[in-house]
Amino acid sequence: MDPAVDPREDFYGYAVGNWVKTHPVPTDKTRWGAFDELYEWNMNLLRKIVQGCAKEEGSPKGSPQQLVGHFYRSGMNRRLREKAGFQPVEELWNAVSSVTSVQDVAERLAELHKSGVAALYKSFSMPDKKNSSVYAFYFYQGGLSLPDREYYLSDSFAQLREQYVTHVTKMFELKGIPEQQAREWAKTVLEIEKELASASRTRTDLRDQEKNYNRFEVGRLDHSFPLLGLRRYLDALGVNNTGYVVMGQPEFFDAVNSKLGSRDVDDWKVYMYWHTLHAYAPFLYRKVEDENFDFFHRKLLGQEKPEPQWKVVVEVIDELVGEALGRLYVERHFPPEAKRRMSLLVDDIQSVFRDRLKTIPWMTEATRQEALKKFDGFRAKIGHPEIFRKYEGLLIEGADYAGNVRRATAFEVNRQAARVGLPVDRGEWHMTPPTVDAYFSPTENEIVFPAGILQPPFFDPGADDAVNYGAIGAVIGHEITHGFDDQGRRYDSKGNLRDWWTPKDAEEFGKRASEVVKLYSAQEALPGVHVNGELTLGENIADFGGVSLAYEALQRRLSQSAEKRAIDGLTPEQRFFISYAQIWRQNIKEQELRRLLTIDPHSPAKYRATIPAINHPAFDTAFPPRGSAGETAAKPRITVW
Repeated sequence: MDPAVDPREDFYGYAVGNWVKTHPVPTDKTRWGAFDELYEWNMNLLRKIVQGCAKEEGSPKGSPQQLVGHFYRSGMNRRLREKAGFQPVEELWNAVSSVTSVQDVAERLAELHKSGVAALYKSFSMPDKKNSSVYAFYFYQGGLSLPDREYYLSDSFAQLREQYVTHVTKMFELKGIPEQQAREWAKTVLEIEKELASASRTRTDLRDQEKNYNRFEVGRLDHSFPLLGLRRYLDALGVNNTGYVVMGQPEFFDAVNSKLGSRDVDDWKVYMYWHTLHAYAPFLYRKVEDENFDFFHRKLLGQEKPEPQWKVVVEVIDELVGEALGRLYVERHFPPEAKRRMSLLVDDIQSVFRDRLKTIPWMTEATRQEALKKFDGFRAKIGHPEIFRKYEGLLIEGADYAGNVRRATAFEVNRQAARVGLPVDRGEWHMTPPTVDAYFSPTENEIVFPAGILQPPFFDPGADDAVNYGAIGAVIGHEITHGFDDQGRRYDSKGNLRDWWTPKDAEEFGKRASEVVKLYSAQEALPGVHVNGELTLGENIADFGGVSLAYEALQRRLSQSAEKRAIDGLTPEQRFFISYAQIWRQNIKEQELRRLLTIDPHSPAKYRATIPAINHPAFDTAFPPRGSAGETAAKPRITVW
């Protein structure tokens, strides 16, 4: 804190000012904040786990210890990676080389996607948004190497596009392509990706749940997109148990279908060559890894130097076999008491929200009953899955890093393909246990808090209530509110995308949401660059709800206590707001902030720390004017929930 700062003038400076001054972004990071500090703490815990597993001999094949230990060994074996050169991608490179016509592209894409090469479009399975009891197969726009369509289309990223062409050229040269040809190939890659970007929806449009759900019968696919060969793609991927798919953005696939017919097949081969190199660059030898870092981290994000190799490998393990690693993490670092205390917090805040649904004045009775029905079906998952995922049949070897990445990726693609058309597993988690984050799943109508975030500064079983309610309490309230933000509210009690709102109630909600959009859109995060209030609307509504719900839950808890004592001269209410602001403390590189302003549905940390706090009616009471300053006029407050 910086107590010299007036909290009514600059609450961020008051709550985290000294931290901001004394904690610059480390050279191997692009931002540094409370999430990152806890992430580093967890990474060091995970390092001890993986190193211990790597030293073990004789762990049963397929056990968490064997999977984690051998994966770590392979990633840390620099000598073998240098010796292998490009050998780990030769099979995929040759598969692309064998393409002779547009008709071959579908099967090659299936092979590339199974191997983690994100070319042309995305595909995955998840609960059907309009029939949430079964898994459906989805096709979504994709195929870009830069973070967003704006990086290809906006003048503000023109210099970066030039640097991108230079980078792609260097990568092709490292693979042995002659300099002039490599330069031409790089230009072709940019041209194709620019065409894909032009056909892509904006991030804001991608938030519209209804607009991005378009059901297509499998039998229609070849008629609608004759050159894409989507039925052959499904067969090659092993998706057999479905009569329909969900197309997120049909106009994107229309455009790709058209481009496949108008461009020479050799151009598409160049594009797939590039994506193969790009996907595997982090797992190859030093020169390739360094060139990949120079563009995608140093130039694009402002990161000065790479993270230590051990950390990179642990991140890969967490991504690809995260429940094996997470099981070992939970056994060592998640005590039962943390889950018990967290459950009480969740119950407290759910109780507040339920009462609000019963009494909120702008909602009519018909919508209210549907809202209560939905909320009564809410579930909370805390810490880790009840049953950890098994990786039966996955081969992880101690001397084949890129091969391990490829096989683990294929394992997950196959798992997702095989479940299409089957009942949804309600026990599944979409984050690994060590993750420092939380989420709301609209199709499963549940809030989820991994063990990784249930530590200081977010959660401390030994801390006083004001601190915990301000930190993890606000996170809980945030995730609960997501069920009723501008998109979450569109899902019903069964997790199905269905309009259950009366027109009048939808209009009343819209009025309040538009106030939130206007407020955040007025924030200038960089010179000439404002927060995108439409893109960040759902998260901003959730932030407002998080603070409001947690504050009321704290007041209820304090009412059961004989005294509301001050600590270090701070009242419980002051500690609540300070604790909330401090979980959003952050320093960030300009390039990274610019990227996040373009792609991230969350507002920058400074605004998350301050706007929901100072908007709360109790803030001015908690922090009265200093000295002889008179009481300021009451400010208008935005209230959604």
